[in-house]
Amino acid sequence: MAIPLRKPRDIEALRKANRIVAETLQLLRERAVEGASLRELDSMAEAYIRSKGGRPSFKGLYNFPSSVCTSVNEVIIHGVPSEYTLKNGDIVGFDVGVELDGWFGDSAITVGVGEISKADRELIACAEDTLYYAISIIKDGMRFKELSYKIEQFIRARGFVPLANYCGHGIGRKPHEEPEILNYLEAGSPKSGPKIKNGMVFCIEPMICRSDMNSDVLGDKWSVVSKDGQKGSHYEHTVAVINGKAEILSQL
Repeated sequence: MAIPLRKPRDIEALRKANRIVAETLQLLRERAVEGASLRELDSMAEAYIRSKGGRPSFKGLYNFPSSVCTSVNEVIIHGVPSEYTLKNGDIVGFDVGVELDGWFGDSAITVGVGEISKADRELIACAEDTLYYAISIIKDGMRFKELSYKIEQFIRARGFVPLANYCGHGIGRKPHEEPEILNYLEAGSPKSGPKIKNGMVFCIEPMICRSDMNSDVLGDKWSVVSKDGQKGSHYEHTVAVINGKAEILSQL
């Protein structure tokens, strides 16, 4: 497995692409209000990305039909924007990818619409807190499997489970590169496998289910739901390993 090590100028190029991602997500967070149409939000995000000189990298990727993955309530990831209008109490995940001058950025958030339940607030907090916990413990020389193991421990300690068979990933000149970074330890020892090194750039993305890790894909061939049929949540950042620790590229 060849995991690229990026030079400082490469990381700066990735930072620029990811800044557009972060700005787009902030716009979506502000506009995710009762009555907003998913398709309108998607169009708004695409227009913003293009106004900044970027390209929505998810549009057409593996034949995905839209610019933003918009995942409402039971849909955890890969939701396709539709004419559905957001309602008070909904939770919605936005996953945004941008290509700028041949470099890629990627990040995701889950937000509540209006007044959401305590259970949903805890669900969203688990995804967000897991993400920042994972970023805080990343260091040069740590193994990716150890990171996956610690992510799983954190999620389960909060009373939730990670979504199986979907993962974080490397990013750079392509939207998805090596390595794959699961949110759980699949096989082997946490002390085995490739090590994290300075110059690596990758996406950490906790995907949280209430009780069942296993999933189904809905009839649109994209939307991923847990087999428990309950709501899920998703957060993601692109990070670069610089001076021995992870620096977030996809934040304002």
